[in-house]
Amino acid sequence: MPEPVDSRVAVYIDFDNIIISRYAQVHPTFKRDQLRNFTDDATMKARLDDATVDIGAILDYASSFGTIVISRAYADWSLPVNAAYQRQLISRAVDLTQMFPTSATKNGADIRLAVDVVEDLFRLDTITHVVIVAGDSDYISLAQRAKRLDRYVVGIGVAGSVSSSLADACSEFASYDDLPGVEKPRKRAAAVVEPVSTPVVEPVETAAPSKTPVNLRSDRDKAAVLLKRALDLGEKDDDNWQHSSAVKQQMKRMDPKFNEKALEFSSFMEFVESRPKLVEVKKEGQSRMLRLH
Repeated sequence: MPEPVDSRVAVYIDFDNIIISRYAQVHPTFKRDQLRNFTDDATMKARLDDATVDIGAILDYASSFGTIVISRAYADWSLPVNAAYQRQLISRAVDLTQMFPTSATKNGADIRLAVDVVEDLFRLDTITHVVIVAGDSDYISLAQRAKRLDRYVVGIGVAGSVSSSLADACSEFASYDDLPGVEKPRKRAAAVVEPVSTPVVEPVETAAPSKTPVNLRSDRDKAAVLLKRALDLGEKDDDNWQHSSAVKQQMKRMDPKFNEKALEFSSFMEFVESRPKLVEVKKEGQSRMLRLH
């Protein structure tokens, strides 16, 4: 990822979107209005605890691009489900922008957030990176406009609730689940009722399942196709070698969602070396050079 010494980052969080998306990920059967009609009971609190969003992980990731100079979260902070995060957000110097609902299900955060981003970019020409924490397709035009204004746009969203078009519109897109420090979502299994002679099994907490071998293999094969295309397109020396960092950067230009860790590789080079029939690797000092076989 590009990290100029004087990079200045602006972070904009559609808080309702990220909270609802995470809740839906952990509790797929929920109805959208459940969180807005939050009731203060033990069952609901337990479900919300299972779907907690780690704001610190989001801001820490954003800070890896440079110094955070703007950070705002948009939500109806009168709702208990959002108010529970206020202390955590304020402790990280996040400005809380109040959004009063304009309908039973809509608070207009997307429009307000987009207007603020464009205004900030015209007003503050020192901003180099824009981080949009949301998954709605509503933000596609915003991402495209910010890129046209020569900003590096980073998207962050919850897996399963992200528009693929939004991810493609960003310069880089990260799944919230893959951010350093984020724990895998925990789901409460329903109680299993046995015959009368056998006691009911108490609910237990289980970690979310990882990708199946078939899905993982398919995703890795798609990434290998992307790797080949990047090597075909990249700038080569006389012997067709390219720097590994340049190859990865080209891959992320073509598919901002690419992330070797989501493919269960610890590093980009581990991913490359898993395709020895496709790519040759040469060590050159501390660098790695790549070329197609």
